[in-house]
Amino acid sequence: MYLAENERYGKMKYNRCGESGLRLPAVSLGLWHNFGETAALENMKELLFTAFDNGITHFDLANNYGPPAGSAETNFGRILRENFQSYRDEMIISSKAGYTMWDGPYGDGGSRKYLIASIDQSLTRMGLEYVDIFYHHRMDKETPLEETMEALSQIVKSGKALYVGLSNYDGETMEQAAAILKELHCPFIINQNRYSIFDRTIEQNGLKEIAAKLHKGIIAFSPLAQGLLTDRYLNGIPADSRIRSDGRFLKQSALSEERLAQIRALNELAKKRGQSLAEMALAWIFRDQVVTSVIVGASKKEQILDNIGALRNMSFTEEEIKAIDAIAKKA
Repeated sequence: MYLAENERYGKMKYNRCGESGLRLPAVSLGLWHNFGETAALENMKELLFTAFDNGITHFDLANNYGPPAGSAETNFGRILRENFQSYRDEMIISSKAGYTMWDGPYGDGGSRKYLIASIDQSLTRMGLEYVDIFYHHRMDKETPLEETMEALSQIVKSGKALYVGLSNYDGETMEQAAAILKELHCPFIINQNRYSIFDRTIEQNGLKEIAAKLHKGIIAFSPLAQGLLTDRYLNGIPADSRIRSDGRFLKQSALSEERLAQIRALNELAKKRGQSLAEMALAWIFRDQVVTSVIVGASKKEQILDNIGALRNMSFTEEEIKAIDAIAKKA
């Protein structure tokens, strides 16, 4: 039976999620990759044990994570049942629905039908009575926003989720959704969006600014740009890299000569700060104290430990911020 490290909470920084009473670890573990049927169960356990032993209390899933879809929740549920049962109240477990999960007109989008069926399926796969955070995974222009938000509110009122979040929303739509959820007295506390040195979309579509104005949390996924903001690609493409092993989300074309030059320039700046490139890239996310947490993925436990290392130096000079921005704009 797994026994957690006694000193785990002293190894992590915890940030309040907006104005809510919930605090999330600065580093959260995402199960988007490496928890499907193609992954080894023992490695999944090692990743989860390493994360929890180092104060990572938040585990982020979605109904369609795998492959195949649903398998990440199934595998996580098995490990939770066999190893983490006594620690459930020390964990934040989140899931999402919004992308295609099953065939037919009811397996995608933002309808009440889809969202409520999805939360029921997710809870069954994980063997849980509730999740801590349930997200609508994407905007759906074919469904009235009121219907989607009312479904989220119903999920909370039925006891199947404690809080709700929105993922991949722009600022304007999130602000409209937040107003509806406030009227419904539904605890909307967090936005999950892609954000990194290489991807500034939430700065351009209003999400970051409006989340700060409304005092809602932000949790950033792909903060390392699918591994590009690490030392893995400084000298080419390794045989065991995501580009080689799973080209669904990170393709070889993403590593152009221009991008490689940027990565190397950022790596040199990180060295001057006494950090790895990954540590600097994660610390950069928190530079203005708007983001609550970053979601990291891992295939090896060492990657989790390296990512937590970002917490040792999270301050930047104005000159460093300008240098990072200048490098990022060169592509």
